[in-house]
Amino acid sequence: MAAEFEMTDIDDSGGFITEHVSGADVFWHSHPEYEIMLNIDSAGTRIVGDSAEMFGSYDLVLIGDNLPHSWEYYRDSDNAGRERGVMIHFKLASIGEALLAQHELQAVRNLLADSGRGIRFSVDDARLAEPHLENMLKTKGIEKMISFFNVLSIMCSSVKRKALCSETYKKAFDKRNNKRMTDVTEYVRNNFARPLTLEDASAVAKMSPFAFSRYFKKNAGEGFVEYLTRVRIEKARHLLRETGYNISDIADQCGFSSISNFNKHFRKSEGLSPRDYRGSFNKTN
Repeated sequence: MAAEFEMTDIDDSGGFITEHVSGADVFWHSHPEYEIMLNIDSAGTRIVGDSAEMFGSYDLVLIGDNLPHSWEYYRDSDNAGRERGVMIHFKLASIGEALLAQHELQAVRNLLADSGRGIRFSVDDARLAEPHLENMLKTKGIEKMISFFNVLSIMCSSVKRKALCSETYKKAFDKRNNKRMTDVTEYVRNNFARPLTLEDASAVAKMSPFAFSRYFKKNAGEGFVEYLTRVRIEKARHLLRETGYNISDIADQCGFSSISNFNKHFRKSEGLSPRDYRGSFNKTN
């Protein structure tokens, strides 16, 4: 079913709402709380404002208040409903304006201001933050607060963080326009294993192929065919790392027309063949 935009109201009576994420409930939404999201063991498409990116394991993101977003996970019937990561929701009031006004928290104020465009952190940052986020799931009171500020400290000190939304993105967005992008990326996520064309995707968006091509490139930062290939390569990387499937079977499962076509695109993306990629990854584990 196509993702619908939803304004959500989260009960933050506990101050900092921390929970495991299963990936079962996916929809395009926003809320007045800030959100910290760590995907530990998952892959799919992350949409934040006008940004659409592939994500993999140890994807750490900070989402500002009222910034629309969604995570669309690859279908994984063998692990449906499993815990994939940790999510935190909090409001500025949970920290306190008086505390935030202190000179020592200047970096935190800047971080929260920058989160209006969404911020993605490095895998190294995510691994550093993981034990503190996990600790927030099982603690209360001052210990939970200490873990929370440890996460903020890691984010403030990050040298590899990246803004997700464009500088021109405005929160007064066109809900229909963003829903259209979500519908298309969800369609690709659910159908990338079979032949897909620009015409197929434009029909989902209810646009002419020419108009859709321009629209998609403007919103995703790349053409539809390039995006589709990247989705397929990302899934292939996951299967090469995590399974023992034959490479020809992986090519077929990921929607490539032939093993030679798969090898060509994989080598262009990763700089080495699928076989060498699997071999080099196994040597490091």
